[in-house]
Amino acid sequence: MTPQDSAHPRIVGRDEWLVARETLLIHEKELTKHYDQVSAERRRLPMVKVEKTYTFNGPEGKRGLYDLFDGCSQLIVYHFMFDPSWDDGCMGCTGFVNDLGDLSELQVRNTQFVIISRAPLEKLLAYKTRMGWERPWYSAFDTDFNQDFQVTVDGGERHGLSVFFRIDDDIFHTYSTYKRGCESLSDVYRLLDTTPYGRQEDWEDSPAGFPQRPTYG
Repeated sequence: MTPQDSAHPRIVGRDEWLVARETLLIHEKELTKHYDQVSAERRRLPMVKVEKTYTFNGPEGKRGLYDLFDGCSQLIVYHFMFDPSWDDGCMGCTGFVNDLGDLSELQVRNTQFVIISRAPLEKLLAYKTRMGWERPWYSAFDTDFNQDFQVTVDGGERHGLSVFFRIDDDIFHTYSTYKRGCESLSDVYRLLDTTPYGRQEDWEDSPAGFPQRPTYG
């Protein structure tokens, strides 16, 4: 097939293109506003206390869910599909982790990010070394964590993302999303949008008393 024969958008003049582009721009702005409204609604979700104790295996030894916050108020967990019987992690989850950018702004906003999988720690560390990753990764092997947060189900493993909030020693589950709900969450701002405090910028519609600061200040 030659380039001339390949499928392509309709060819028009500049004036017609501008009309079509301006129409699309209206719809893009509507989508952005709707996304902001959904994020504001997400920040108002109630939360439920995590009553069960979970113990994970990490390079530094045993770690509880509280420890994974590393002193922060918010914790984002990416549920990476890695069944204990597998030798390799899920290719889709691998692509997600590869796509993650600089997440240092999460720490600035009092938020920690970790990866948790059900496979034994030695398999996770071996795969992590092969991939050249530095992200904190913990094993939920021999715990109910994956089942309780619905990423190990009757049909097997599925990927997802869960958010937790800490008040002193108490931990609360605030949000989870699965499958395609995760596909656009590989940058720091989209990740922050999943948390109760959001981006913590003054243009956001957040409940009274939530931390906010000037966007460019």
